[in-house]
Amino acid sequence: MHGQRPALFALPLAIWERDGLKAVLARAGLPVDDVGHDGPLFWRFERDDVPVGFAGIEVHGQDAVLRSLITLPPLRRQGIGGAMIDKMEVEARARGASAIYLLTRDFLPFFARLGYAPCGRDRLPPAIAAAGPFADPRRGDATPMVKQV
Repeated sequence: MHGQRPALFALPLAIWERDGLKAVLARAGLPVDDVGHDGPLFWRFERDDVPVGFAGIEVHGQDAVLRSLITLPPLRRQGIGGAMIDKMEVEARARGASAIYLLTRDFLPFFARLGYAPCGRDRLPPAIAAAGPFADPRRGDATPMVKQV
């Protein structure tokens, strides 16, 4: 059940434009170590010219990692996160991915409603297991999830 999602505009972030993303992620307690690296692609999302959140993908062949998804706090619970994920799934497919993986600690029900299913770390493709968030030992207690796109 997706319901009506808000219309969002996605702006790709160049590496030198990622400081705002780093600040928002740090305030939320999410990792920022590799946000400035080549490889991960990030977007800023806007609604009516107002920033509403950020999200990124990292593509490894036919697999992708959804990462750094964050809706700005005053705008949560309005369908923005789901709308951002919709756009990231389109981006991942456009780049050749047929599956998207993610890690979450607190949002299993949210991602499950969007079609993501828990998967064991032992079932991750090697490139995904070695990707930024999955290789971070501080994220060892997070649950991997996957969706075929």
